[in-house]
Amino acid sequence: MDKLPVNVWVVTLTSFLTDISSEMIFNLLPLFLSNVLGVSTSTIGLIEGIAETTASLLKGASGWLSDKLGQRKWLTVTGYSLSAVVKPFLYFAAAWSGVLAVRFMDRVGKGIRTAPRDALIADSIAPQHRGVAFGLHRAGDTAGAMMGLILALGIVLASQSDAIRLSRETFQTLVLVSMIPGFLAVIVLATGAREVPIQKKAQPTGHRFQDLNPRFRSFLFIVVIFTLGNSADAFLILRAQERGLSVAGVLGMLITFNLVYASLSGPAGSLSDRVGRGRLIIGGWLAYSLLYFGFALSSTNWQIWILYSLYGVYYAAVEGTAKALVADLVPSEQRGTAYGYYNGAVGLAALPASLIAGVLWQEVGPNTPFLAGAGLALAAVVLLMFWFRQLREI
Repeated sequence: MDKLPVNVWVVTLTSFLTDISSEMIFNLLPLFLSNVLGVSTSTIGLIEGIAETTASLLKGASGWLSDKLGQRKWLTVTGYSLSAVVKPFLYFAAAWSGVLAVRFMDRVGKGIRTAPRDALIADSIAPQHRGVAFGLHRAGDTAGAMMGLILALGIVLASQSDAIRLSRETFQTLVLVSMIPGFLAVIVLATGAREVPIQKKAQPTGHRFQDLNPRFRSFLFIVVIFTLGNSADAFLILRAQERGLSVAGVLGMLITFNLVYASLSGPAGSLSDRVGRGRLIIGGWLAYSLLYFGFALSSTNWQIWILYSLYGVYYAAVEGTAKALVADLVPSEQRGTAYGYYNGAVGLAALPASLIAGVLWQEVGPNTPFLAGAGLALAAVVLLMFWFRQLREI
């Protein structure tokens, strides 16, 4: 850890604070939509899908712009600032269209910041320590999520105890409290981060999709296949409530998940530096498939709790490792563009994934979205194993 530069720690702290703010409210947003506003699962899927797609459309452009300008920091600050400003408007939301508007603008902020932020981390660290850096960042991000959920749990217990359904008053209190860490995150990033000079080749490298490494482009295709079965986690929260978990129980489940995720992210990133990215990503996707089969077949709320806790293993193994792999596949001067395409592809695939999941839940049954996700994950594992063998990585 002593080998990590200041930028990695600053970005990690920024994500920690931002996730305290975001996870206090966004994890309970599906319950707010369902319990308070009476919104159907298909509409919830539409809201989540549009939100992620909005971020996706900007991630590619923002990453490309950061490469062209040779600057990462201020695009990242702009994105975090926008999200901090718009989230408080959820306090006034009285219809699903208002929630969609806030989610839309929050995801615009995410779309602006994500690719330059990831490129800033990658540019700040030596290649042999990238896994550790991204693992630390994911751990900080997730620790913030856990802290936000603990705060949310305290507020829920104080205001509505063990009620099954979320109340408007409780949600509004959460929105107000979430403002503090959200604005602190922007201050930390603006004052603490430093630009890193981008190493450019004498012969300029293109920033179009076709100019990127063919290995990266084929990896991106496989990621899209996986993501088509990776619908919004909102459906897992709705599944938990459908199986009888109270609002406080849902928050307890999410805290356990984030504890597992935060505890394993750093070690998983370090492990990927030693044994290769492929083994961790393949193992994580296999775990995802098995867990989604479990979500489909579960019949009690305690089973959902255990499965969701183990879901943190998948996130720890894959999230930071995949981003480290992107940095391995492309040179520094294309890194913002590559992260833009990577994050953009994931987000774009999230729209049909969430829409399909919402329709399957409503029209066929709550088990169906999870069975579909498990099947697509298995297909992606097969493709990824073949891809790594072609590269002689595993």
